[in-house]
Amino acid sequence: MTRAVARRTTYELRRSRTDRKIGGVLGGFAKHFDIDPTLLRVGYLLTSVVSAAFPGVLVYLVLWLIIPAESYADELTDDEFYDYDDDYRDDY
Repeated sequence: MTRAVARRTTYELRRSRTDRKIGGVLGGFAKHFDIDPTLLRVGYLLTSVVSAAFPGVLVYLVLWLIIPAESYADELTDDEFYDYDDDYRDDY
C-alpha cells in the first residue's frame, strides 16, 4: 500500500537544529524564507556593524528566546518521518 504524501511548501519559523552557528535563529530564518543562510548571516552582521541604531546582538538574543526550536520530526524527510513513526508505534 502506498501513501499519498503532501510535500510541505512552507515551513514554520523555527530555530534550526542543524544549520546553526550560535542559536540557530538565522538558520531558521534562511530555511523559512528559502535563502542562503551564509548570505543572511553576512547581511545581518553588516547591518549590525554599520548601523548604530540596530542593536544586532540584543535583537538576536530576543529572537533566540522567542522563536521555538525545531523538533526532531521537523528535520526528517517525509519517508524518514513515516519510518520513524512506524518504528515508534511498534514499541507500543
